[in-house]
Amino acid sequence: MKIRHTADIVRYKTMTNTELSDSFTIRDLFSRGGISSIYSDIDRGIIGTAVPDGSILVLETSDAIRSDFFAERREIGVINIGGSGHIKVDEKLFQLDKLDSLYIGRGSKYVAFGSTNPNQPAKFYFISYPAHKSYPTTLIEKKYVPRKEMGEQSTSNKRVIFQSIHPDRVATCQLLMGFTILDIGSVWNTFPPHTHLRRSEFYLYFDLAEDSRVFHFMGEENSVKTLVLKNQDVALSPSWSMHCGAGTSAYSFIWAMGGENQDFDDMDFIKPQYLG
Repeated sequence: MKIRHTADIVRYKTMTNTELSDSFTIRDLFSRGGISSIYSDIDRGIIGTAVPDGSILVLETSDAIRSDFFAERREIGVINIGGSGHIKVDEKLFQLDKLDSLYIGRGSKYVAFGSTNPNQPAKFYFISYPAHKSYPTTLIEKKYVPRKEMGEQSTSNKRVIFQSIHPDRVATCQLLMGFTILDIGSVWNTFPPHTHLRRSEFYLYFDLAEDSRVFHFMGEENSVKTLVLKNQDVALSPSWSMHCGAGTSAYSFIWAMGGENQDFDDMDFIKPQYLG
């Protein structure tokens, strides 16, 4: 597990594009046949992936979290963006097709990932936050997640939000997790931009064409910076940073939040005319 320290609200203003990317972007996280993870100093979140091919991948602990097993003091949210696969949590086996989710509760001692077809491996993306209480491990299938339609085609931001790991359906300590799919012809997400000082957020952009890019805007309203992201890149959004994004084509992204509360709609919007 690698450790990532991000820039603060003062230092980011003078950083070059390369320095911004090195601080706030995670690249090349999906490694076939292995587990990759990053420990972030943003709310002590862990961002990770597991791409099992012909063997089972077991999620091990790390010196970064100083625990006897990974979920000893943590909860985990997982979403599959690849082929069909399965996750074994202690003695229970859960089948996950593409865009199915699994919440893994604190205290789960054994977590292992596998693919149904090694030639079309599952791509498990997981987020973990510290947890103060144990809640049941829960499978959330995409077909049962309510669709929340947002935006308009006229403003190029028509999209569907799937709130997979959400207090209305799953009990968690602080984790919120889901995904957003933009309609063909729409390129903006989360516009107008907003902040939520009560929570940090991590974004995984996926299902982009090789030559497509997403411009992820961050910073303060009077000092906006841009991260240029490709398929399967992750943007780290600290609690002080505004965020919105625009792509060269339609795209999808997984969002995950942790922090002070679990109120998805707790946002402080910024009027576009104030951006600079």
